Amino acid sequence: METTGSATEGDPLKRGEDGAETGTVPTATELKKKSCKEVLGFAKLTHWRTAVFFLSLFLCLTIVFAFSFIIPCPVRPQYLTSWNRTFTDAVTYDFLAIEDTSEDKVMDVLFVFKDTEGSKNNTCAGAGLPSPCVFVSAVDGTDGETLWERRLDPEYHWAQCGLDEGKSRKWDCLLSHSDQLTAIDKYTGNVSWQQPQPSGLRSTVPVLSVPDLDEDKVSDVALVASDNTQTQLVFLSGKTGSQIGSTVVLDSPDTTNHLLHCTKEGSHYVLLQKDTGLYGLALWRIAAKAKAGVKAGLKKDKHWEEKANPTSGLVPVYESESVRKVLRVGETETPNLLLVTGKEVALVDGNNLQLLWRMNTSSVLSEPSFGHFNKDEVLDVMVEEDIGNYTKRVMILDGKSGGVLWEVTLLAAPNSPRPASIHTTNSFSIFVFWGMMPSETNSSVPLISDRRSYLLHPLYAKVLLESNTSVEHIITFKATLLERGRHAAYIMLSGPEKEGAEGTVVLSKRKLKQDVPMSNVLRIGTGGGSESNDDIKEAFNRLRFSD
Repeated sequence: METTGSATEGDPLKRGEDGAETGTVPTATELKKKSCKEVLGFAKLTHWRTAVFFLSLFLCLTIVFAFSFIIPCPVRPQYLTSWNRTFTDAVTYDFLAIEDTSEDKVMDVLFVFKDTEGSKNNTCAGAGLPSPCVFVSAVDGTDGETLWERRLDPEYHWAQCGLDEGKSRKWDCLLSHSDQLTAIDKYTGNVSWQQPQPSGLRSTVPVLSVPDLDEDKVSDVALVASDNTQTQLVFLSGKTGSQIGSTVVLDSPDTTNHLLHCTKEGSHYVLLQKDTGLYGLALWRIAAKAKAGVKAGLKKDKHWEEKANPTSGLVPVYESESVRKVLRVGETETPNLLLVTGKEVALVDGNNLQLLWRMNTSSVLSEPSFGHFNKDEVLDVMVEEDIGNYTKRVMILDGKSGGVLWEVTLLAAPNSPRPASIHTTNSFSIFVFWGMMPSETNSSVPLISDRRSYLLHPLYAKVLLESNTSVEHIITFKATLLERGRHAAYIMLSGPEKEGAEGTVVLSKRKLKQDVPMSNVLRIGTGGGSESNDDIKEAFNRLRFSD
């Protein structure tokens, strides 16, 4: 017997909203209403997804449109392959600086000349100066146009730029002229400060950038001056140019190649040349003599101080007679030191002062230059050695061992600039040097008109590319990159042969590859290579340059 309260197959169970069995079956109308709600919910979700998709698409198209049409693409500077600036009846000096003064990431040229009027109708009288006066000029590297000029009191003594890099100073160039020192902002040409020359001190370059001694959060500078009796050093505030403390007399009779060297421990030493060799004197010792308490923030190097003379404090770096030149090798934190003496070229470790190698030579004609001849990532050294009878031997010395990697004999043409090099993306450098092949002249005494420039490609070491471009008396010359990683060029300043004489002054720029098509391919050594002249020129044309 079935009870009336029990569920049967004809009266199936119903479930409530809580999922429990209710004993009732939903009707068709209830099922229809439920399905409609589910469909409407799904439709709303689909609409939201569609809206998000179109919104994302709109944003993407807006960004593409902005970058394509609204935000302009950067315009690369338009170079002139060559340009000349000519000044008639002017005087120029052995100074040429390559700096980015216009902040367009292209290097510009700074030089100094003396004239009555500048290139922008700037007269000496207009600045209340005697005529002729000294002009410091910044020239655009792309087209040779004047960026700014600064008129100063004559006479010019020396100038040095590149002093602002990482030193928190707002000026870059320091000039000695008349009886004054003037600090100039390379970007505007404005004078940051001007001070009288320290009393009794006629300093020489280079100017030494030293740490902040007067604690005004600006790095300071040191000037070194020498005569036949003593060497003096004075510290100047980088912010105001005022002298810090008193003048210090150093134990060195004649220092013309002074440098500031920083050891691995962060200790600074002034390198001084004496008649018995090269010596270092700790900056903290010098600063303590200039002003009490200044040395507190300067570090000491235990390794160097162990070698210091207990009386004078001098640390022997390299003992030799007639040290003529001291150069830093590389841009590392503690660079090595290359020394040129009357009889040898030597490389000294800049940290532990060990002799790395030594090469016996006769008189070295010009300041050595550095580049990569092989691909061992160590800078090699190009040296010009005087071998007598108006001839010279141009050598490339291995940076690791000092051995001769390459050499050629040339006539030592007068007024030849020092060698130079430009690095390439292939881990080697292109070397530039001057002279004259002995077979190309009938005279054993070369003339200025016989001077030629040569390019050496390390992968074609038995070949030279000779340019016969005629240049008058060269005051100074630089081979450089005008833009980071590209545009190798020559910058040359020429003028009267006699220093300080009036005449035609020419500042010029030539792209390095510009003369390749017209240059002569010269075979040197045995064999001379199997490549054709066109192949050699094409190898130079394919070069890509690097910093």
